[in-house]
Amino acid sequence: MCDHHCSSTGHGPHLDRRALLAAGAGVVTTAALLEFEPASAGTTKTKVFRGEFTDANTPDWHYLPFSVPAGVNAIEVSYTFSPTDTGVGFSYNVVDIGIFDPSGHDLGDSAGFRGWSGGARRKFWISRSGATPGYVPGPITVGVWNILLGPYTIIPPGTPYEVRVTLHFGPQGPAFVPHPPPRRVKGTGPGWYRGDLHLHTIHSDGKRTLPEMITAARKAGLDFINSSEHNTISAHLAWGKYVPDDFLVMTGEEVTTRNGHWLAVGLPAGSWIDWRYRAADGEFPTYAARVRELGGLAIVAHPFNPVPSIKWDFGLDFADLDAIEVWNGPWTGDDQTCVEHWHDLLVSGRYLPVVGNSDSHTPEQTVGLSQTVVRATSLSSGAIITALRGGHAWIAESSKVHLTFTATLGDRVAECGDGVGATPTDVVDVRLVVKGVPGALAQVRGPEGVLAGGVADSAGRAVVTVQVPGSTPFVRAEVRRTDDVVVSPVDDFPGAPMVALTNPVFVAATS
Repeated sequence: MCDHHCSSTGHGPHLDRRALLAAGAGVVTTAALLEFEPASAGTTKTKVFRGEFTDANTPDWHYLPFSVPAGVNAIEVSYTFSPTDTGVGFSYNVVDIGIFDPSGHDLGDSAGFRGWSGGARRKFWISRSGATPGYVPGPITVGVWNILLGPYTIIPPGTPYEVRVTLHFGPQGPAFVPHPPPRRVKGTGPGWYRGDLHLHTIHSDGKRTLPEMITAARKAGLDFINSSEHNTISAHLAWGKYVPDDFLVMTGEEVTTRNGHWLAVGLPAGSWIDWRYRAADGEFPTYAARVRELGGLAIVAHPFNPVPSIKWDFGLDFADLDAIEVWNGPWTGDDQTCVEHWHDLLVSGRYLPVVGNSDSHTPEQTVGLSQTVVRATSLSSGAIITALRGGHAWIAESSKVHLTFTATLGDRVAECGDGVGATPTDVVDVRLVVKGVPGALAQVRGPEGVLAGGVADSAGRAVVTVQVPGSTPFVRAEVRRTDDVVVSPVDDFPGAPMVALTNPVFVAATS
């Protein structure tokens, strides 16, 4: 039986977002403090927040504060709301949830972050010894904790919510022992390594456990993955218990804002990046820079996904980003649009390396479709990050696809992300070799389109060669499946599924 309840509402006067940020992370306190009194060991106390969100003008984030007295060994939270199913794969009137401890909850306050599950689960618990996946174990400190609610795609009539907070009293258990993964695979050297930088497990809204994800990645022929749970770093603390000695798990986060998603790749384990801002707030550059300061990369995820809040609304010049995820999961029109936009940026002189990832959430979504093949000095987080930043990578639909792409001028041989430094009077030899793709169309492209192409034979091999003037800014390669249709090797087939895609090789010398 609840001994207290507090009502709150999600509607009211429109609030200025910059004022909210100045006041504390773009959120408002929408409920009175729930005060808990001390109790004897072995007992529990439960109190309830109740309220409703009724329209889209409600702020993105709402605090529900509650006090934790001495003697608490665990916090349990459950909640309910009434989503509206659209029938096409997403819902309106969703309420996300997370929690901060007394160390702080302002924008960027990583010390107080204790977990996030979005709308993926309806209950969680935290103790000194353990926590629900998505949440961070640690001491149950005395003071004011804050549940964070995030109303998402609210439309009339909206949704009521009820949040139940239960405190368990008694001695705190033994301290949680983190098990972060190693940052390098011992004994590895220069080579091409296959990886998937965008994956989800039960630590956010995925269905696989950590061991199941590693099994799926190895089955896909991968050498590494990047942990990229939505807005939480809880998986960072557990991967080390499961990762094999010859496999690399990098630690990161999918920073899931209301104006688009981006990947923080290659963070030190336990480093959390805040997501509580929109494009108009001007905060994104600060957090992208923070990722770089930590030695990682900021990569825009699925920027042309048409779903509001998932598509990228921070600007299609991709300012303050280090790379673009141009291929997300099975090839779709969104990916084609992204590749065309990236090519236009390349032609304009704006170069960002590209990557491809699976964004796999369920066993039905294939890990490694797509995957990024990286030329690195070793199988280590630092070397992979350096290689990705330099564009020393290409993208494949699976590990069955093999590719080499070079530009040669005298004794200078350049691969993806490299340059040969040609002068306008030079002639540069470009060579593309593809294996494992029977019947596929392999093409070398320049700024104006297709320069040369060929169709792979029944054994899956294609070789395309072309000489280009030294004034050519760049060349790049695409391999597409044409479903046995008779094609001209130099024509465009933008609707054909992609099999492989390279970062450019730069031909002309840059000033």
